[in-house]
Amino acid sequence: MRIGIDARFFGPKQKGLGRYVQRLIEELTEFSIFNFQFSNYKFVIFLRKENFNDFQPSNPNFKKVLADWRWYTIAEQLFMPFIIRREKVDLMHFPHFNVPVFCPTKFVVTIHDLVLKKFPTKRATTLNPPIYKIKELGYKVVLNWAVKRAQKIITPSNFTKNEILSYFKIKPEKIEVIYEGAPQPNFVLQNLAGEIRNPKSEILKKYNIEKPYILYVGNAYPHKNLEGLLRAYSLICANKDANMCEYEGDVQLVLVGEMDYFYKRLKQLTIQQFNNLTIGKQVVFTGFVSDDELPELYKNAVLYVSPAFSEGFGLPALEAMNYGLPVAASGTGAQPEILGKAALYFKPEDIEDMAEKMSILLKNKNQRKDLIVRGYEQIKKYSWQKMAEEILKLYKTETVE
Repeated sequence: MRIGIDARFFGPKQKGLGRYVQRLIEELTEFSIFNFQFSNYKFVIFLRKENFNDFQPSNPNFKKVLADWRWYTIAEQLFMPFIIRREKVDLMHFPHFNVPVFCPTKFVVTIHDLVLKKFPTKRATTLNPPIYKIKELGYKVVLNWAVKRAQKIITPSNFTKNEILSYFKIKPEKIEVIYEGAPQPNFVLQNLAGEIRNPKSEILKKYNIEKPYILYVGNAYPHKNLEGLLRAYSLICANKDANMCEYEGDVQLVLVGEMDYFYKRLKQLTIQQFNNLTIGKQVVFTGFVSDDELPELYKNAVLYVSPAFSEGFGLPALEAMNYGLPVAASGTGAQPEILGKAALYFKPEDIEDMAEKMSILLKNKNQRKDLIVRGYEQIKKYSWQKMAEEILKLYKTETVE
C-alpha cells in the first residue's frame, strides 16, 4: 500500500500546522520500522523546495517527492492531482483542509478548526476586498468538498468535531478525534519569586528581555486576540501600584512569532496606542525563534497566556506547562477540553477579566505552584507517538476497505 502525505507545511516555520505535520511524519518513520504489520506500507512524502531538505528519512519505506506549489492556490488544485496519480498513491492524507478538488484517490483529511468559517473577517487577510471575496468563496467550496468526500476526518479535539457536525450534515462516525501530542515531561519547578532563572542568558539578551515577563507563542491572526492581550497587559501596567502585581519593577510582555503582515500590524498598533504610556517599550516582538532558542524563552517566563477566541487544540500552552509555567487561557474553544484543570480561565472578550486572571497568577505564588504541578500532570495525557499510531491504524482501516 502506498500512503501519500501532503507535507508542504512541514517544519516549525509553518507554526502549529507545520509542527503537527513534522511530528506525525517523524513518529510514523520510527513506528513503522519496528511494526511488522506495517512493513508493506510505502509512504510518499510531498514537500516544497523550502523544506525538502528538512526531512531526511531514515526509513527506506519513505520516499520524498517535490511538490513545490503554494497552498491555497490554483496551482495546487491543478497540479497536485497529477503528481498524486503519478506516484500511484492508494490513500492520501491531507493534514489541512486544502484538498485538491480533483484528487484522484481516496483521502483522509485533518481539520484542526473552523476559524476561517467562524471568523470571516477582512482583517484576517492581506488581499483587497474583491480578491478576498473570490478566495473566501474558493475556501468554502474546497472545505465543503473535503468534508463530504473524505473517507475520514481527523480532528484534534471533540470541540472541533462538534463544530464540524454543527456546520455540515455528516455522520458523527465519519469523524475521528485523535489528540495531538505534547512534549515529554521535562519538569523544572518554576522560580516562584518570578525572577528570570537565567539572567545571564545570551538568548534573552538577544531579544532585549531584561525583566520578569509574560509569554505568548504563536501567530497574530485576529482570532488569536493579541490586541485584547495588549490591552489587558496595559491594565496590569497601569495598576501595578494598586497591588495587581507583586514585582517592584515592570513585567515585560514577550510575543514570539514570525514578523509577518499580522505581527507588523500589531507592532504598529502597539507603537501608536501604547508608547505614550511607556508600555510599548515593554512589549518585545521577537520575530521567528528557532527550536534551539525557544526552550530558553519558555523556561525563564513567569506566566504563559493563551488569549485566543477559539483554538482547535492549543499546543503552545501544553509546551509551556512542560517547562514549568502556569497558564492563563481563554475559556472558549478547545482549551478547557485540552488543558483541563491545569489553567486559569478568562473570558477572551472581557479585557478586565483577562487582566484580573493574569494578575492573580502574577501575585499569588501558591496558585502558580498549583497550576505548575497540575500542568505537569496534564501533559502526560498527550503523546505524539500515540497520535501517529492511531493515525497509522486509521490508514490501515481505510486502505483495507
